[in-house]
Amino acid sequence: MIAAALMFAAGGAQAATHEVHMLNKGEAGTMVFEPAFIKAEPGDVVHFVSVDKGHNVESIEGMIPDGIEPFKSKPSEDFDLTVGQEGVYGVKCTPHYGMGMVALIEVGTPVNLDEAKAMKQRGKAKGRMADLFAQVE
Repeated sequence: MIAAALMFAAGGAQAATHEVHMLNKGEAGTMVFEPAFIKAEPGDVVHFVSVDKGHNVESIEGMIPDGIEPFKSKPSEDFDLTVGQEGVYGVKCTPHYGMGMVALIEVGTPVNLDEAKAMKQRGKAKGRMADLFAQVE
């Protein structure tokens, strides 16, 4: 508690938490992350909530910043992802990827945007990911 107060008094920013729901059906259709686009800062936490069973969170190969280890959660479990570096992070639900269950996290400056955009998507994920890339600043 004292360390946090000292950090705040010294002008240190506190990490934010962004909550994302894993859903069978949401405002954007079926098999979705909501929200599917997250704008975060380095050190923030993206908290994925397993609202409906059978979903997980996995990094998409070629769609995470250099130096970030690939990640994959267990099905039907909440998952916290600390986004430690600037760039874009492509995320999928492994069993529902072809059905378009993808998300995109923009952290600070999207330094790996061109490489991430170059990765081929399959099924409905292709269109949904294109819509998400359109939101990157």
